[in-house]
Amino acid sequence: MKGMKSPVLKTKEIIAATGGTLVRGTPGGAFEGLSTNSRDVIKGNLFIPLTGERFDGHDFIPDAIKNGASGLLVRRGEEEIIGRVPDDVSVVLVDDTLRALGDIANLWRNKFKIPVVAVTGSSGKTTTKEMIATVARLSGNVLKSRGNYNNLVGLPLSLLEMNAEHEMAVIEMGTSRRGEIERLTAIAEPDIGVITNIGPAHLEGFGSMDVVMEEKGDLFSNMRDNGVAIINRDDEFSRILADRWMGRNISFGIDENAFVRAESIFMRDERGVSFTLEIGGTGKGVDMTVVGRHNIYNALACAAACRAMDIEYDLICKGLSAFKQIQGRMDIHRLKSGSFIIDDTYNANPASVVEALKTLSDLKGNNESIVIFGDMLELGVETEKLHEEIGMAMADTGVGSIFLRGDFAGSVARGAIEEGFREDHIYFVETPDMVMKTLHSLLREGDWILVKGSRSMKMEEFLQVIMEEFG
Repeated sequence: MKGMKSPVLKTKEIIAATGGTLVRGTPGGAFEGLSTNSRDVIKGNLFIPLTGERFDGHDFIPDAIKNGASGLLVRRGEEEIIGRVPDDVSVVLVDDTLRALGDIANLWRNKFKIPVVAVTGSSGKTTTKEMIATVARLSGNVLKSRGNYNNLVGLPLSLLEMNAEHEMAVIEMGTSRRGEIERLTAIAEPDIGVITNIGPAHLEGFGSMDVVMEEKGDLFSNMRDNGVAIINRDDEFSRILADRWMGRNISFGIDENAFVRAESIFMRDERGVSFTLEIGGTGKGVDMTVVGRHNIYNALACAAACRAMDIEYDLICKGLSAFKQIQGRMDIHRLKSGSFIIDDTYNANPASVVEALKTLSDLKGNNESIVIFGDMLELGVETEKLHEEIGMAMADTGVGSIFLRGDFAGSVARGAIEEGFREDHIYFVETPDMVMKTLHSLLREGDWILVKGSRSMKMEEFLQVIMEEFG
């Protein structure tokens, strides 16, 4: 949160919320805004130094004071810092500064009686959050979490942007280890919880799909008692969670008997998808500019969440039709050569890759397709097996040529070859230049390229070079 004078937080409120001890200053004081980054501190801010694997925010307390911090949260055990702090700077000791940040965000969230929608899932959560915000804005003033501000730092900072003008809020919840969704839910206290789907993502931190399900399910089991669960009836693990949920729910799906459904689905090539949005037996046509069956599910999750907020049916349809695809998530560009490239470089897990391959197969029609693929990360002991399965999926969905980058490129290739893919159509590359040498001879008018991989694989570098080369 950079350079903000809000929220205004009283010292006594901070102490009560965090269980902290005031060791300097007066309980009757107040702070104008807060920051977790010493470089972003402005006069009057409360500075909260966070600790990571390679840094300790306590080291930057002098910088925060220099920039105008009027108060500090300090971790117990770091009391020697207090002697170097000016007398006019308040100091509150807490057990854990990260937890204290969440506690303060929860304090602030409860000052506002507006519906809060929380979205989690193995894939599609950012797109679904953006869809909900697009629709909800047609009905009122919406606070949404910025970008992927979905962790134990980003979510509290998003909630702390809430103000009296907001009429609803939609936030995203991400997780990579057990217990994070429970804590995020306790901070946000959502009224509506959305689980887009449950698949093999971050298995390195969870170990099994059952644990992934339990982690995602913590959204339902820890949100407000009168909350509404938005349930994907087509998702096996979500159905298990639905059976446990005793409160109000709104289901969505395509293949099952869901309350919010998509019927008469029509794929309009690169122009998007059309379908009949049916809510409780009443149907209305929707034309969207996004591609892929998975985005229909995202739209249905959005519609169900908006229904829970009592947003009018017509506004839901209007908002979905107005939604624009997010950069890096199945974002289509037409090249001057008459071919197409799909930017799906934001991230990758097995479920999202399979959906991208299915969409690629639908879009290419009788033309050829090329996949430029980087490793999927954080998959634990199943990593090689899951990469082999992606190779099989590439073969099964009719991909013409594959460019592979990363430590598990061999596993992808092995899976593809086992499924009958031609070995001479597999290329191992490390740099965009290595792709370009072959791509010129492969690419024809009407062909499709999919670029995908986990975030740290930096697959957007390949995308940029191709777009610069082909225009």
